Amino acid sequence: MKKAMMMSVTAACLAALCFVVSPATNASGSGKKEVTFNKDVASILYNNCAECHRPNDIAPMSLLSYKEARPWARSIKEKVVNREMPPWSPDPAYGEFSNDHRLAQKDVDTIAAWVDQGAKEGNAKDLPKMPEFVSGGWEIGKPDVVLPMAEEHVVKPDDPDQYINYFIPTNFKEDVWVQAAEIHPGNRRVVHHVIAFLQTPQSMAKRAEDAKAKGEKIGKRTAGGSGLFYLDGNLRRVKMDAPVVNNACDQTAAGGRSPGGNDEGANEGTLLAGFAPGTGNTVFPAGTAKRVPAGSTIMFQMHYSAFRGDLKESVTDRTSIGLIFAKQPPDKMVITSAAANVMFKIPAGADNHEVKACQTVPRDIQVINYMPHMHLRGKDMKYEAIYPDGRHETLLWVPKFSFNWQAVYYLKRPLNIPKGTKLIVTAHFDNSTKNKYNPDPKKDVRWGDPTYDEMMIGWMDITIDNPMKAPKPDAAKAAGK
Repeated sequence: MKKAMMMSVTAACLAALCFVVSPATNASGSGKKEVTFNKDVASILYNNCAECHRPNDIAPMSLLSYKEARPWARSIKEKVVNREMPPWSPDPAYGEFSNDHRLAQKDVDTIAAWVDQGAKEGNAKDLPKMPEFVSGGWEIGKPDVVLPMAEEHVVKPDDPDQYINYFIPTNFKEDVWVQAAEIHPGNRRVVHHVIAFLQTPQSMAKRAEDAKAKGEKIGKRTAGGSGLFYLDGNLRRVKMDAPVVNNACDQTAAGGRSPGGNDEGANEGTLLAGFAPGTGNTVFPAGTAKRVPAGSTIMFQMHYSAFRGDLKESVTDRTSIGLIFAKQPPDKMVITSAAANVMFKIPAGADNHEVKACQTVPRDIQVINYMPHMHLRGKDMKYEAIYPDGRHETLLWVPKFSFNWQAVYYLKRPLNIPKGTKLIVTAHFDNSTKNKYNPDPKKDVRWGDPTYDEMMIGWMDITIDNPMKAPKPDAAKAAGK
């Protein structure tokens, strides 16, 4: 197990925007326009690589300076020319995305020419300004409010994976609309992921009442009342002998959030934003935003991992979230939806095990992004729609899923999905010895919080008409509506 998890950590570095070790070569480049790091290459790296290739981040090396990038020059060229980096997983036949990470051909050619000419540094005066977020700033711009955890959390070298809920009161006196959100992990070495959920004053009161009755701390995780789960420490896992439903399209299986706005997750609350390697920040299209009711509390669901022996000393984390508010109530309200299946079982040794989840859309919606989520055995995931008229469309296909690069794919144009459409999410898992990241190919696998278990979630952000901007009954009647 330890060996498998160490392999996954190594993969997290290598898959996160990275290049193999090899020395740079020299070439004369005579007769060609001189290409230098400072004038031509630095801006490409800043715009496309610095998100991960900066000090103390998920990539195995920083590429912000010439001194840092020069030893990797030949490898940078190799990975860029082969289109392995920056990572981009979707099949281009399905959907157009505004955050497509693939480099323009002219940028690929520039990097190749730089290496072929000897990877020269150039004039220091040509070096562009480094992005502000590299030094701890905010990629979304200056937030209107920053909300940190009230105290530091300590992760020890021998700690198992931990799921811990932290509650941060917003103290908002009125409803606000969030246009953009960015989660800042305090220590990326141990923060596996963060999900920020909204808790209304009513839900917090219910949590306090339940905790008092049980003599427990607010936010303590439970196995729930379905009988499917058990607690392993504070990790929620599906029982190995629980009923098996690999194709949840044939019957109702636990999991998922309705795409119509009438079920935003009774357990954790409304999802506001998240952080994981590759996800990027939450920025909604103009005219859309998420509502945060007055008096809400933000609950951080923190997944901490000491990476099973890789951590050598105790470290601390104090994660925070920055929010930018919409200037006025939006025309469209954003809701996070998901088609998920928690009842599957992957047999030991299976190299292409299929799992399905489905939802029928209860109202007209617009899809604005997708985020496939699985763990180390995840192989591929496809989103499809069967429309009321019988038409079938593939919305997204990620043929080579990477647990270490879980991106959100933002559509260039919102996709209209009419009421009655059936959304189908299909995933395949490799639980065999062919999967070098597999924690243990000899074990059957169920749903669970830790990375050595599995998950199957097809996240989507959708928009609906803002109900708070709907005409009042008298106004609607006067307008003949």
